[in-house]
Parts: sequence; structure tokens; C-alpha cells
Amino acid sequence: MGKPGNPLRKTLVKLLVLTFLCYFFYILGSYKKSNRIDDSSYIDDPICPQLNLLIHTKTSSPNLDFEPHHRINTTFDTIDSSFFEFCSENFTNYIPCHNPLREGLFDRKKKFHRERHCPDEEEKRVKCLVPVPVGYRTPFQWPESKKFAWFQNVPSKRLVVSKQSQNWVRLEGNRLVFPGGGTSFKFGVKDYVDQIGKFIPLKSGNVRTVLDVGCGVASFGAELSDYNILTMSIAPRDIHEAQVQFALERGLPAMLGILSIHRLPYPSRSFDMAHCARCLVPWTDYGGLYLMEIDRVLRPGGYWVLSGPPINGKSSYKDWDKREKDLEEEQATLEDLAKRLCWKKVAERGSIAIWRKPTNHVHCVQNARFLKSPHFCDDANDLDAGWYKKMEPCITPLPKVKDIKTISGGALEKWSERLNAEPPRIRNGVGKSITVGNFNEDNKIWKGRVSQYAKVINSLLTGKLRNIMDMNAGLGGFAAALSKYPVWVMNVVPSDANVNTLGVIYERGLIGTYMNWCESFSTYPRTYDMIHANGIFSMYMEKCGIVDILFEMHRILRPQGIVIIRDHVDIIVKVQGIAERMKWNCIMYHSENGASHPEKVLYIDNSEPLSNSDYAQGVSTT
Repeated sequence: MGKPGNPLRKTLVKLLVLTFLCYFFYILGSYKKSNRIDDSSYIDDPICPQLNLLIHTKTSSPNLDFEPHHRINTTFDTIDSSFFEFCSENFTNYIPCHNPLREGLFDRKKKFHRERHCPDEEEKRVKCLVPVPVGYRTPFQWPESKKFAWFQNVPSKRLVVSKQSQNWVRLEGNRLVFPGGGTSFKFGVKDYVDQIGKFIPLKSGNVRTVLDVGCGVASFGAELSDYNILTMSIAPRDIHEAQVQFALERGLPAMLGILSIHRLPYPSRSFDMAHCARCLVPWTDYGGLYLMEIDRVLRPGGYWVLSGPPINGKSSYKDWDKREKDLEEEQATLEDLAKRLCWKKVAERGSIAIWRKPTNHVHCVQNARFLKSPHFCDDANDLDAGWYKKMEPCITPLPKVKDIKTISGGALEKWSERLNAEPPRIRNGVGKSITVGNFNEDNKIWKGRVSQYAKVINSLLTGKLRNIMDMNAGLGGFAAALSKYPVWVMNVVPSDANVNTLGVIYERGLIGTYMNWCESFSTYPRTYDMIHANGIFSMYMEKCGIVDILFEMHRILRPQGIVIIRDHVDIIVKVQGIAERMKWNCIMYHSENGASHPEKVLYIDNSEPLSNSDYAQGVSTT
């Protein structure tokens, strides 16, 4: 028989084995419960079919759960937990800051009554959810939506009837059809754009951003989209109140806007081209004030296209029901004003005329007295300001250059190299707090974040999502990372942001606007498929209520739409509690910074037809 083993040695071996096993299972459990988003954890969620949110199904134990489960503490939020009520049926197309019932309160001079007029603090804010129209249907997917829309989504026949002879839009059964006609498009919008293309290099990549004033149903912007040109279409809410709504329903960028008293909500040197097809703007009135505003937002070397009265009045005065002499005098005044702005006329053919803004103001300054040009605006007057900033009858000065061949502010790359090239405003140190290194790092961060979003939101690739809003766009990194998808992004820069980055966004070939999120956005209800809000609630925490911002988001979000909110966990928790009272489906996840970081991401899906009344009965997803 062998000698008995050393008891001390056996004890040590057991301790070592036990220690190894504990360490091994600890590492295995942590690995399996990682919150990293990957394809292995991606399954369809029947509750949120459009989001298909991630659900971690593989776990070492049903008791282990490392996902965030923060809930609202009753001491933290005094709002009750009942669901919000829906507004009455007449609120279906409610736009708080463009309410026709309030227009009579404001001066009609310069059509000021059609500008933004938001309810002030003394007026009662609407605290109900805007309902969908009876029979609302999921919009056509892009690019089919460019030609078709469901009538029940925009149940207005005014344009169908009043513009029948001009072929803007037709009603065929339950569908609205957009054949590409227009007041100035006698032979269709394609022929019209072809005529412009003979004088402006639309296919070159030099023209990327366009402003269409008095856009109708945005058929001009729809045609330019085939050239990879992004058009901001604007029009007021007037007797043809649904024109901007039609544009957005088609999946085209648009917002309510008018040339009146205040500047357009865009920075200087924004657009490569501006366009007006019989837009009824009095360009020569008020000392040429409105043409000077177009000059402000045009980039150096940008084009202005005008068709319709008064161009070529000799041939068209009968069609326009005007006197030939009056049109000749009006065009002469217009030609003189364009010269005094130092614009050069490129071409005139038929009823289309094209001018080009100079690439710098060297000659303009030298010849100002000879031309009797308007005075140059004061450099101290923020030239990029576009939020409730009154227009002034002066020429917006371009950045100074010494060489007549130099492009003021810096040359832009052609599209699509422009998207990720260093914007001249950053390269020239306009935003002193933003460096080229910051810009490149921001691009890298948002590429990673959008890559994660795409794993969560499979509808990015299918065309189901088309109109996207970024409520706090920063340098436009989110929109740039989405450029490979069939979407467009309205990049919003808060008017009270510490750094004004909207000029940088336009230099990247993207579009956007200024906005104060304590007010309502200039758009119709149900016009955006997805809303992205990065830090917006933190920014406005002390300025207005979370509830008011969420009500506005609910108003502009389409049924079956998606919201992504990134913010501090304490704010996310509060937002989630309120969002659930809107019957939104919410799931919170850790950001890419990990479980210990306070930033969280809230995914919201409103895939259900939400109504506590009969107003939304019959909502269809077909």
C-alpha cells in the first residue's frame, strides 16, 4: 500500500482549482453580457417591428442583467402618469407658429402676417397630441414618393383645382400624382431644368445646394435630385397652404418661409444657386431689399435664376395679364439693381434669366460709386445671423481678398469630395473653438455612431426612412455619415448654441436651418420619418419644458416614425417617462462609451396608430 498523500498539498491544489474556476466564470459572464451592439444579438422585436431593437438572448444566467433599467423617481418628476389626450380633429394640420387664425393680429405690410408668429408665454400652449387624418396611410417609399402621395395624408384639393391647367398635381383615385408641371414649366420641369443646364453646370458637382423660393409642390427640387443637388424649397402658408406639405410628403426638403421683414434662417454664403419661378416676390420693391437677401445667402460665384414676369415681357405679357410697358420698366429696374449688386448676367432665353454673383468684391468696392451701389453692411453686424434678424438694405460684404482671382472665403470642393473636405470656415479660423482636428474627429465619431444605429434600424436601407431631422446638428457629422443611405437630413443649429456651425454645414454640401426649440418648427405635422436629438434636452433644460419639446417632436414625427435621443442618464430617464405617456415605445441603451458612462441612448418607436378617439381610425400601413 502507498503512503497517504500530504493533506496540506491537497488543500492548496483545491484552492487553486477553485480560484481558477471562479475567475474563468466571472470573465465568461462579463463577456456574454457585454452591451456592444453586434449582428449576433440582432433579432426582430414584435413590439417594435420597425426598429427591430436589439435583445440580448444569450446569457449565462437568467438572473444576470447588465442593461440600464433606470426609472423615474416620483420625487424627481411631479408629472402624473396618465396618457396625454389627443387634440380635436381640427388640429390635424396644426402649426403653432403659422396659425392662419392669428394672422389678423399682425401687419399685412410686406406680408409680415405670413411670417413666423409663435404663441408667447401669456398665450395658452396646446397640451394635447396632434391627431392623424382619418384614413392616413404610410407614405410611398423613396423614390416612388417623388411621383405619388396618398390623398388621405394631405386631404386638400385646392392645388388640384386651382392649378389644374398648369399640371402641378392631379388626383387619380386615392392617389395624388405629381407629373412635373408648373406655372413656368410649360413643357414639363425636365425640359425647364435642361434649359437652365445649358448655362449652369448642373452635372459638374459645383452646384450642390439650391434655394427654391416660392417652391410650389417642389417639382424643381425633385428634378434637381437626379443631379445629386439638394434643394431647400420654401413657401408661405397661404391660400395654397398645402404646397410645403406636398413637398415633404414626396420626400423632398422643404419648410415654411417667406421674404418679408426678417432674414431667411440661413447663414451667409450658403447656397450655390437660388431660384424663383414666378414666385411673386417683389424683387425691385423696398430698394431691392429682397434681392439683397438673396445676395447674402448666395455663395461667391453662385447663380440666381428668375423665370416669369418681368422677363421677356414682349412675348409673354398677354399670358401674364400685364401691360408690356410695365414689364419692360420692371425688368429694366431689375437689371439695374443686379448691376449695382455687382452681379453679371449670364443668359436670357425665353422667360428664363440667369445672373451670377462675383467670386469676390474687389471690383465691386472699386466701382461702388460709379455703379451707385447700396452701401456695404457693417462687418460688426453678424452676417450669418438668421434668426429673427431684420433685413437691411445693404450688400453683405464677402471676406476680403487681395487677388482678383481669389474666391472669397475659400474655394469649395466639388460634390461629393466637399462632404468630408476641410470646410473653409474651419480652415480660416472663423469658429475659433473648432479646429481641423476637431472636425476630423467629429466625423470619425459619427461614422461609428451611425454604424451602430444602422444595426438597430434596418429601415435605413430600404427607403422607408426619407425625411430626417437632426435637432442639434453640430458640424453635420450625423448627416454626413448618413450620406450613403437614401435619406436627406434637415440639420438644425439652435439659434442660441455657443458656436454657430450652420455655415460649416452648408460648406459641406448639406442643408439646414436655425431654430429655437422653445418654439415650434416651420413645418406641417407628420413630415419627418426620424428625429435625432443629441444633447438637446440638456441644452434647453433651464429654458423651456421637456414636455413642450416632446410635444413638438410628436407633432412633426410621422406615424411609425423613429426618435433617437442621446443625453445624460438623468435626463433620459425623465424623457422616457414623458414619452411613454405619449404611448411611444421606448428602449434605453448604453452609449458606445459603456455602462459606466452617464450618456445613454433612448430609441423611440411610435409604430402604433396612436389615438384615444375616432380621428385615427383606419390608419393603414399598406
